[in-house]
Amino acid sequence: MGDACFSTQLIDGDGVFNVSGLDNFMKEVKLGECGLSYAVVSIMGPQSSGKSTLLNHLFGTNFREMDAFKGRSQTTKGIWLAKAQNIEPCTLVMDLEGTDGRERGEDDTAFEKQSALFALAVSDIVLINMWCHDIGREQAANKPLLKTVFQVMMRLFSPRKTTLLFVIRDKSKIWDAVPKPHAHKETPLSEFFNVEVVALSSYEEKEELFKEQVSHLRARFQHSIAPGGLAGDRRGVVPASGFSFSSQQFWKIIKENKDLDLPAHKVMVATVRCEEIGNEKVASFTADEEWQQFEEAIQHDYVPGFGKKLSSILDRCLSEYDMEAIYFDEGVRTSKRQQLESKLLQLVNPAYQLLLGHLRTRTLEAFKESFDKALTKEGFAAAAARNCMQTFLEQFDKGSEDAAIQQVKWDPSKVKDKLKRDMEAHVASVRNAKLSELCAKYEAQLTKALAEPVEALLDSASEDTWPAIRKLLQRETKAVVSGLESALSAFELDEASEKDLLAKLENHGRSVVESKAKEEAGRVLIRMKDRFSTLFSRDADSMPRVWTGKEDIKAITKTARSASMKLLATLAAIRLDEDVDNIENTLSLALVDTARPGTTDRSIQSFDPLASSSWERVPEDKTLISPVQCKSLWRQFKAETEYTVTQAIAAQEANKRNNNWLPPPWALAAMAILGFNEFMTLLKNPLYLGVIFVVFLVGKAFWVQLDIATEFQNGFLPALLSLSTKFVPTIMNILKRLADEGQRPAAPERQREMELQPTNRSSYSNVTSAGSSSVTTTENGPEYSSPVAK
Repeated sequence: MGDACFSTQLIDGDGVFNVSGLDNFMKEVKLGECGLSYAVVSIMGPQSSGKSTLLNHLFGTNFREMDAFKGRSQTTKGIWLAKAQNIEPCTLVMDLEGTDGRERGEDDTAFEKQSALFALAVSDIVLINMWCHDIGREQAANKPLLKTVFQVMMRLFSPRKTTLLFVIRDKSKIWDAVPKPHAHKETPLSEFFNVEVVALSSYEEKEELFKEQVSHLRARFQHSIAPGGLAGDRRGVVPASGFSFSSQQFWKIIKENKDLDLPAHKVMVATVRCEEIGNEKVASFTADEEWQQFEEAIQHDYVPGFGKKLSSILDRCLSEYDMEAIYFDEGVRTSKRQQLESKLLQLVNPAYQLLLGHLRTRTLEAFKESFDKALTKEGFAAAAARNCMQTFLEQFDKGSEDAAIQQVKWDPSKVKDKLKRDMEAHVASVRNAKLSELCAKYEAQLTKALAEPVEALLDSASEDTWPAIRKLLQRETKAVVSGLESALSAFELDEASEKDLLAKLENHGRSVVESKAKEEAGRVLIRMKDRFSTLFSRDADSMPRVWTGKEDIKAITKTARSASMKLLATLAAIRLDEDVDNIENTLSLALVDTARPGTTDRSIQSFDPLASSSWERVPEDKTLISPVQCKSLWRQFKAETEYTVTQAIAAQEANKRNNNWLPPPWALAAMAILGFNEFMTLLKNPLYLGVIFVVFLVGKAFWVQLDIATEFQNGFLPALLSLSTKFVPTIMNILKRLADEGQRPAAPERQREMELQPTNRSSYSNVTSAGSSSVTTTENGPEYSSPVAK
């Protein structure tokens, strides 16, 4: 039977809780498997009142019993725990140390109260074992004990309906005399406890009757937690697996509760008087004029020497307390002195914290001023910033040492950490601003190095355009990135941050090129027309082209359009990566080389390579002009340049007509045959030749003076009207020149020729459009040239 009850000491005589012993006990009895189906029974009563004997007979436990032959003495020390035998559900039995024992003495009653309160807190049924002759007695009946325990229990724990099984009467007198909290003023005893009374015969005088009565009582513990059982209406039951933790917490709360530890008379006196002295010293300190001056001054600024002066005031106040309380109990005196010191320091602490705040503010402002001056003079440098921070943090340390109070070791590290964070935040702000300026500077430098050269390269638009742009971008980006990398060394950035900034600069270079390419793509039609006009209207020497009739306009037009198509192909996509595409070939086949064998009309071709919204092998984000847009632009381009080609063809035809002055060959043959007689007459009479020569000279003069060839270029009727107005003035001018020539001496031949040149050429033109041809006079006659695009 002894082995099956697993008797274990739960709490020793010094109040130490046996955690490991309880854990082993729970494993042995398999308490964790019981859930809520278990009960806890405890017993309390005076020392040597037969508690252990009653439990052993009632539950089959093996608690140590008193030896009657040795006399009354303390048998059970602390609290013991065992498992009841053959009782369902699982029932735990606690045997408490007896009360009112001589071993602990009169003043050491704290453990009695603690153990009693613990039993009431964790038990479902509490047996209060008393001798019949103790009924009505104050101490022997445990009335003071129960009154104290009931009072504390109502304050510490909620009602859990514990069953009290008395063997005495007068149960109500104890409860009525208990001072109750306001919340439980009218609460009856039955709210906290079920009270049962049972009487047992003397074990020593009537052992058999005692055992019979115990047997009947034992039966009442069977199924004690079932409805109607001894603990059938219990409350707040914890699961069996949590019994160990719950017991530990109950004991911890009980041990920490000072109401159960009633002090001796001298301790009570010392407590009251030392507390009064302490309160007097607190009032004296708050009224101290020097402290009030300190407190007022600290509200506005840092006060040097604060720690030393305030330590002196506190030391004087504590010394006065020591002198007045020197004759009281040492333990109480020391405890109250600590409380006094704590109260004084609580009064001082706000001023101390405010002083550190002023010190932090002053140090931070001084740091900012010094750092900004160094920044203006030498520029940003991480090492210099770090050294400056260290200098001012050391200044803060000196100031905090000056503010330290001797009576306490307050740690100013939180304020110092705040100061350090503020310094670091200021340095970080300045660093970020300087980094932004530095990056903006190098971005502007890279933009300047790329923008105009890229624009010029895109305008030239050849097969080498994008390779040249890539080479330019790589060269300029490398140079600028190298400069930024050198400049960043002073900032001491981590590797990842530095790489991010350098990568951002490289991406900026690419974005400049891409932006410029997008701008040029938006003006591609104007660029195409300018290129076409330049190549079509000017020759290889960049001189205006003269359409004399010998030029191959079709070949020139194809060359100019091919060059414009290459410009369109160059600006159709961004090619900063060395990826191969077939945009130029696609545009060439679809727009320029339209003539294919066996195909006369492009509209009947089965496949249009430009009928798409994207280029093959070109990502969408790299596309500037889609195939469909290229087709539309080319159609508009051809429509706007077609007039220039037409005008060139017309000018070439006109030139051919004007340069052909001779009659047709058949007319020359007819003139030779029909005019043979007249030719022979001229040979026979030379005078006719002179007359014909004079008529030729006069006609030539009229031809040159009237500029007949030019006039007839404007049309037949306008030419007649113009010549009719200039005919008479021209005759008068010729006659006047002949008269002047006869009056002057002979001039050199060259001078005579110069004077015969026309001095008043009438010229006007009827410009019908911007694409009309211009006329120039050469030795071979008038020639036509196409307009030059401005």
